[in-house]
Amino acid sequence: MENSSARTNTTQDGKARRSSMGYWILLCINYGSMFLGSIAASLMTRFYFIHGGKSRWVATWVQSSGFPILLIPIYIYPHFLSTQPPRPFSRFTWNLFFISIGVGLLTGVSNFLVSWGISYLAVSTASLVQSCQLAFNLVLSAILVKQKLTFSNLNCVVLLTICSVLIALDSDHNRPNGVSRAQFYFGFVSILGAALLFAVYLPLMEMVYRKISGYGMVMEMQLFIQIVATVFSTVGMLAGHGFHDMKKEAMAFFDLGGARYWLTLGFTLVAWQLSFMGTAGIVYLTTSLTGGICMTALLPMNVIGGVVAYGDAFGGVKAVSTVLCLWGFLSYVYGQYRKNRMEEMKREREMEMVESENVVDDGV
Repeated sequence: MENSSARTNTTQDGKARRSSMGYWILLCINYGSMFLGSIAASLMTRFYFIHGGKSRWVATWVQSSGFPILLIPIYIYPHFLSTQPPRPFSRFTWNLFFISIGVGLLTGVSNFLVSWGISYLAVSTASLVQSCQLAFNLVLSAILVKQKLTFSNLNCVVLLTICSVLIALDSDHNRPNGVSRAQFYFGFVSILGAALLFAVYLPLMEMVYRKISGYGMVMEMQLFIQIVATVFSTVGMLAGHGFHDMKKEAMAFFDLGGARYWLTLGFTLVAWQLSFMGTAGIVYLTTSLTGGICMTALLPMNVIGGVVAYGDAFGGVKAVSTVLCLWGFLSYVYGQYRKNRMEEMKREREMEMVESENVVDDGV
């Protein structure tokens, strides 16, 4: 690792080149990765618990232990650049390494909270509670990266907050079979805590990515983050006899048999890496707030997936919460559209004024 600081100017895939076809292709790949990974990860994790999986540490471990998958984009992506790419990890600094350790521990705790939450909540319920991450993200983005709060932003925060409150108040109808009220509220708080940590992660990584000089370095940092999160969960697995539980679950508890047990863990492992990889890429290529918005936009798909795949109850309160979630999301999108449109009109007026001044100068 070199101890020199990373260049702040962007490179082949930098944000300054958003007009290039390569940028949009990379953005679409990352959004597709996040779309498939996020939905599949939630459904597969719940599938693990529904069919006899009981270890939260196992569910936590598979969220990060697929980190070798990230070596694929790290070593393949440079071949698509038009210039001679640097060797992977050759520009990775000690500062980035220590930041990766801190963020990796944060990710490990967040993964553990997600495992506890999904073990007690239906997928649709957990997804609606996770929508609060956008509200948290809006506030933290305003504090950390100076994102301006507008009426549409605040309206979004209020609606998403009401959405989660309704879910909590309607616990009797949202609890899966065999889950006590205390377990439901514990799962609710766990998912809420994970949403808060994820909201911290997004603007924090945006600040770090501003000092990174390429998409390849983003994946390199993501690799180290996932390694640290895996170390965190491995310590928990060893302390909680998680590896022994894996063998016992495969042989005795998983009602679909041992082979499907290992396939379930394998698909879950891949899905989580796709989700993390896509999220990191979107935050780098756009902003942390855009990443939070994209994740929130996927949550209704998770709700529908839970209802279709597992028959989650979808009563009046949950339907209203879903509508509020979509309303809050669309409110933010519309506010951003108006903001961008006003900025575009302002730039056009400024260009017209400059052109008018040039004409006057030429006449003189």
